[in-house]
Amino acid sequence: MPYVRVRNTLVALATLVLAWGDHARAQLGQPRAQVTALAGTSAVTPGGEVRLALQVTLPPSAHVQSNAPRDPALIPTLVTIDAPTHAEVVEVVYPTAIDFEQAGQAQPLAVFAHEFAIGARVAIASTMPRGDVTIPGRIRYQSCDARTCYAPTTVEVAWTFTVADEATAVAQHAGVFEAIAFGTGLRPGQRSSTGVSPPSTAQTMPAAAQRGPDAADLVALEGVEVVASTGGYLDVDEFLQFVGDAERGHAPRGAFDGRGPLAILALVFVGGLALNLTPCVLPMIPINLAIIGAGASAGSRRRGLALGSAYGAAMAAVYGVLGVIVILTTGTFGTINASPWFNAGIAVVFAVLALAMFDVVTIDFSRFTRVRRSAAPRGSLPVAFAMGGIAALLAGACVAPVVIQVVLFASQLYGTGTSSALALPFVLGLGMALPWPIAGAGIAALPRPGAWMVRVKQGFGVLILATSLYYGYLAATLIADRWVSADDVVAAAHEKLASGWHASLATGLAEARRTQQPVLIDLWATWCKNCLTMDATTFADGRVTAALSGYVRIKVQAEDPGDAATAAVMQQLRAVGLPTYAIVRVVSPVSAR
Repeated sequence: MPYVRVRNTLVALATLVLAWGDHARAQLGQPRAQVTALAGTSAVTPGGEVRLALQVTLPPSAHVQSNAPRDPALIPTLVTIDAPTHAEVVEVVYPTAIDFEQAGQAQPLAVFAHEFAIGARVAIASTMPRGDVTIPGRIRYQSCDARTCYAPTTVEVAWTFTVADEATAVAQHAGVFEAIAFGTGLRPGQRSSTGVSPPSTAQTMPAAAQRGPDAADLVALEGVEVVASTGGYLDVDEFLQFVGDAERGHAPRGAFDGRGPLAILALVFVGGLALNLTPCVLPMIPINLAIIGAGASAGSRRRGLALGSAYGAAMAAVYGVLGVIVILTTGTFGTINASPWFNAGIAVVFAVLALAMFDVVTIDFSRFTRVRRSAAPRGSLPVAFAMGGIAALLAGACVAPVVIQVVLFASQLYGTGTSSALALPFVLGLGMALPWPIAGAGIAALPRPGAWMVRVKQGFGVLILATSLYYGYLAATLIADRWVSADDVVAAAHEKLASGWHASLATGLAEARRTQQPVLIDLWATWCKNCLTMDATTFADGRVTAALSGYVRIKVQAEDPGDAATAAVMQQLRAVGLPTYAIVRVVSPVSAR
């Protein structure tokens, strides 16, 4: 029976980790569409017509909203074609949407799934100059999976063909164009049956709100010092406290903020050393020493030291390699923190671990190492290394919370440009590995397991359970924040722009350089519910308006955090998601280029 309980617990944990991994990778890498622009023919005569198509391929588990979603709060898939002079867009043809049943929705969603094509017909005037023609355009979509939708993405595309007298047109991509129902599409500006009107040569958002950061904004940020940065919804008192602390130079600091790299490494190292006192690790020390032939059975202290070192090195390598993989494949902490499913997964895992600390769930991994005792030859360095790696994985029940926290902090640090943060998980592993060479040499005095460990275990359980509740609350808040009307967010942003806020970093910072005023930067997006709430409540309050009267105020639209310029701005402003508020000051002029 105990074995069955352990097996079932392992299966449940593995399922949770795998499920979380899929959603985390989707969110952190954000499902992207592969978009290919295709022309139906290689050439067209003046006065003729050319058929165009966008071939779109999504990951198998992803979909996008159709051009006419049933819920007006969802973002439609829209194609924009910038027809040049002497050309006119006749129609844009979207595929037939399919129904997608999503949990929590009263009715099925109308979506385009996995692979689809959007067509268009463009009439070429008889006055069109002969030669090669390029027609630019773009597709804006919001990728979703079965549980959540991500930030909208805009992909720039271009179609090329030749205009020539008596051109010999060569048909291309026949299979794609045959599947498009030409003649049934929408003219530019024509509304669909659900009232959604695709754009022709303009974006769906008003011009003042459609721009994101660009190269000029990045240049303007040169010589700018970030005084303080925070994010999420803040009520009036919290926001005024944030502004007041920044003005007094008392911006809140994290546990590692202001510490040098050596201090951070030392703290992480000591934390790894302390992990050996957890109930999943300490009782296994004498058992594993006996398995690898270290300690008294090694024959000599030198041999035992080598075996213990190999064992510890494997533990450090496991945590270091896994940590680096997670950091490099998940991106910055801000993007991780923006995923409700990541936070929900962590909450569930921590809850299970907390139950294990209170003996509600039995997680006993030591039996798996005891099974291998008789089969494993003693005194072998490869065996010691292999057993160290296995022990590191089996000890995960107790050390996972600490490892995850270190990885999250390392991700945040790496996202700010500190490449050395990649070493933090390895340093944690080194701290955990330190006792093993000493114990292997047979010269360590290890504390004996006893009743005191029960209290230590229960103390860990309280801390882990509190962490679970925090991540669960954060996940619920993030899920609630998904339900927002983009039109409402844009309207609220325009009210602020009309009252004197700047929509451009370059323009706002130029004013700050001229007037030597401090600057408040508000990063927002149309899919950010808290952005709307802040504009309607906190930023509308008279006390906040008065407090910001001496500031240059800038609203920067960070619609696509994956865009290179947007990501660079968010990184420099220490953005941890949206909305983010940064108070900055200009300390030097923009360098000449």
